[in-house]
Parts: sequence; C-alpha cells; structure tokens
Amino acid sequence: MLLIDKYAYFNRLKHVHPLEKMIFALSLLLFSLAVRDTTVSLITFTVMSAFIIFGAKIPISYYLKLLLLPGFFVLSGTITILFSVASKFTSIPNVWWSWNFGSWQIFISEDSIKTVIGLIVVVLSSISCLYFLTLTTPITVILYVLRKLKLPSLLIDLIELTYRFIFIFLDTAMAIHQSQSSRLGYSSVRKGIRSLGLLISSLFLGVFQRSEQLTMAMNARGYQENISFIDDSYTYSSRNWLITIVTLVSLFFIYRYI
Repeated sequence: MLLIDKYAYFNRLKHVHPLEKMIFALSLLLFSLAVRDTTVSLITFTVMSAFIIFGAKIPISYYLKLLLLPGFFVLSGTITILFSVASKFTSIPNVWWSWNFGSWQIFISEDSIKTVIGLIVVVLSSISCLYFLTLTTPITVILYVLRKLKLPSLLIDLIELTYRFIFIFLDTAMAIHQSQSSRLGYSSVRKGIRSLGLLISSLFLGVFQRSEQLTMAMNARGYQENISFIDDSYTYSSRNWLITIVTLVSLFFIYRYI
C-alpha cells in the first residue's frame, strides 16, 4: 500500500461524508481557478493546508514532501515566464534585473515577477485542494460518491481498474528491481542501463500477464460489466456544510471588497 493511500484510510477525517469533502475541496479549487487572485489563493492554500495538517492529522513533513513533487515542475515552467529576451536598444519599463550580451538583453521585469508569483500561488492552492481530497478520502469512497451521482458505470469501473493496476505496476517493478539488484545488476553504469532496459521490457510483459489473470478471475466470478462494491454508511453533518458555506462566502467577500 502506498503511503498516500494509507493516510487516506487512516486519518481523523475518514468518517466525514465523502460528498462533503469533495464539495468543499472542489468548490474552493474552482473558485481559486476562476478568480486567479493572489490573496484568495494564499488563503485557500492556508485553509486547505490547515485542514490537512491539523484536521486530518497528516504529518507536516510528508505533506511538504508531496508539495515538492509538483513544485519542481512549477519552478521549471515559470523560468520561461520570469526571464525575457529583447533587443539591447529596446526601452523596457520597470526592469528589476538585466544582463546584456551583444545586441540582446535578458531581463526580469516587475510584471513578470508578479505573474510568476500569482501563477505559483494559484497552482499551490489548487494542489492543496486536491491533496486534501486525496489524503482524506480513499479512491473506493470517491467511487462511491460517483456512483451515487449516477455517473456511467463503465467510467467508474475504468477508474477502479486503472487505480488497481498502479499497484500491480509498482509491485512488479519493485520485484524485478530487487531481483536485479541481488545479482549486481546496477553495480556499474553500463550494467545499470542494461538492467533498466530489461526491467522496462519485463515490466510490461508482467503487467500484461497480470491483467489477463485479473480478467480471467473477474469472468470466473460472474463479471457482468458492472463491478459490485460493499458501500459504507455515512451521515451528513450540518456543521461541515456550514464550514463550507462560510469559507466560500468569506473568500468571495475578500475577493470582491478587499
């Protein structure tokens, strides 16, 4: 079991109705993306992080590690926005930093800094909303909500099987890598490259075989294009709905009047 999946099953908010958590996270996510306001995004990120760390009791060290994963892609993508190139003789207002080479100049303007900061804050707020839902709600419970919303059963089954194959993919890769490492398959760079190629080819073959076995097992148990689940019982909480409404109204008030 992945650690992120373990926290989804064992956290202080696991008994909260999944629909309440989904509406709370997705409503803040959509509002933050719609307004693209730095203040609103910062407040959204702070609120969602507080619910994750203090509400669900997810370790802050693990949460920060999760934030580092998309943070690398965000920083690599914002570099192209931060730096601009123009002719040396072009007059550019509000230049914060510049460097001339030949007849060209590389510069950073105040507008590009504001754009990058706003983009980073919006991305962090969106990621925190998704992490809140991921770290507090197992995939099976999310599918429970989707079934209640009358989404097509084929779509739900595809999501469930895809999620299942993630674990099959990881288990097969770890088993092959452990077997190669025990035979000194990664003792040198040349052997490591060769072992990696063998791992990739064996991985796809192993996953394909496991998928056939899973299909045979489902057919043997009478699969009729609809996977059956045992659903848990949940109760709605007026307090949780009040928190969602107050948070959204407060964010709208901050965006509109502050």
